[in-house]
Amino acid sequence: MQWTLDQLRQFVAAAESGSFSAAARRLGRAQSAVSTAVGLLEADLGLELFDRSRRNATLTAAGEVMLQEARELLRQAGALEQRALSFAGGREARLAIAFDEGLPYLAVDELVKELAERYPALELTQLNGTAIEVADYVEQGRASMAFHFDRGDPGSVFAHRHLGDVAQGIFVAPGHALAALPEVGRNDLARHRQLLMQMDGVEQTVLSPTVWRADSSYNIAAMAANGVGWAILPLNIGEYEGFSNPLVSLRCADLFLPMLSVRTLWLQGGRLSETEQWMQQRLGQLLRAGTSA
Repeated sequence: MQWTLDQLRQFVAAAESGSFSAAARRLGRAQSAVSTAVGLLEADLGLELFDRSRRNATLTAAGEVMLQEARELLRQAGALEQRALSFAGGREARLAIAFDEGLPYLAVDELVKELAERYPALELTQLNGTAIEVADYVEQGRASMAFHFDRGDPGSVFAHRHLGDVAQGIFVAPGHALAALPEVGRNDLARHRQLLMQMDGVEQTVLSPTVWRADSSYNIAAMAANGVGWAILPLNIGEYEGFSNPLVSLRCADLFLPMLSVRTLWLQGGRLSETEQWMQQRLGQLLRAGTSA
């Protein structure tokens, strides 16, 4: 078969316009050219696509089926062309990005949605993990860049950039003894088990002599929801409604909770692509706009 995409375009135009003359006007071509192109397509396929026994040609049963096939082929051809133009313009074909699981999911979801709209030709791999794991993904070459909460000096192997901040709070299960208090103090917190992130070499706010640790913010929140203890968590995790028992936020006037810094990491000496630079800028905007749930 020797049919062409141009013949398919003229066939689709004729079918959608209702006549060869209308298709010719739509395409800016002579009616005879459209009629000839469709006739050659029919001869090549060995099918009658139009019933020409009436004043305006109408699709045959085979023509109606082939119209759907032609539309799909033209869609694929358009996608191929757009992807080729994107790559020819210097944009990368593939990108692997790592995200801290504790980041505000609304901000991350919006970022990925806009990424798909802005770079439709891109093939994305999204990796998720703890703050330490996503840094490891970059060091191992599994991801070119990571977004995560600042957990101290990342080491000389990484370049990094601050993007924004996320507020924290103190959370417990509804049935926990601390939840019954209108306001808590440091001494109240010290009487109960504290749940902490496992972060070697990072100074943390430790108020209780009894501490349990985990390397995942969601694991800590789950333990808190089960009444195991209290925890300082990013608001987007503490206010998450998917836990078995939604957490309760505690008021504590004598405890200052600094904002959690969000940053990007990439290998020292590496050069960020246009796409990665846009992602950095856009996530920073989303965090500042308060897309923090």
